[in-house]
Amino acid sequence: MTAKRKRVALVTGANRGMGLETCRQLLERGLRVVLTGRDRRALEEAHRMLPGAGEDTLVVAMDVTESVSIAAARGAAEQAFGSVDVVVNNAAILVYEDADALDIPSDGWRRTLETNLLGAIEVCREFVPPMAERRYGRIVNVSSGAARATSTYAPAYSVSKAALNAFTRVLAETYRGRGVLANAVDPGWVRTDMGGADAPRTLEQGVETTVWLATLPDDGPTGGFFRDRRPVA
Repeated sequence: MTAKRKRVALVTGANRGMGLETCRQLLERGLRVVLTGRDRRALEEAHRMLPGAGEDTLVVAMDVTESVSIAAARGAAEQAFGSVDVVVNNAAILVYEDADALDIPSDGWRRTLETNLLGAIEVCREFVPPMAERRYGRIVNVSSGAARATSTYAPAYSVSKAALNAFTRVLAETYRGRGVLANAVDPGWVRTDMGGADAPRTLEQGVETTVWLATLPDDGPTGGFFRDRRPVA
């Protein structure tokens, strides 16, 4: 009898914080994990922090703002593990946090949208169509409570996450019935380099819903926005 193939998950922004914790929890659930990020040295240091990291993990330098880099990462992942079944779009930047919307320079808006929104779109462009061909895929877009339309916190970041939520719904509808489930998650205010030391939620709490969405059964939800496994309006 042939052993059942392990699912393979690719996580962006995996060198620290929620990305690294997501990798740890997915490994605990028996998945193989591809850690990606722009800084290979930081990725390798993070990789050494994963308990039992070995044949079920792979480090790949990838910049979500460069389509050539994304394609190369897919090639490396497929060569090592075969097809990628799960993508967690975790990479994000937060700039001009305290500025008013029109005080943020064009470059600040551009860099934020390129990473937080367009980066996720380009990663999905590379990985989702093959998932649909195989009739299995899980996409988790890490969003934020700041995505709510009434939020004026960190305007560029908030707008990018609101747009990411909209993209998630469009992606889910596009691939509905084709085996690909796409959802967004609000991890809450988590103690990370971005969230700061005063944040009330631990890394474990912050990524628990991400991991749940990454491992949904075939009849799981798609096109939703979730926090603590519950839909968020």
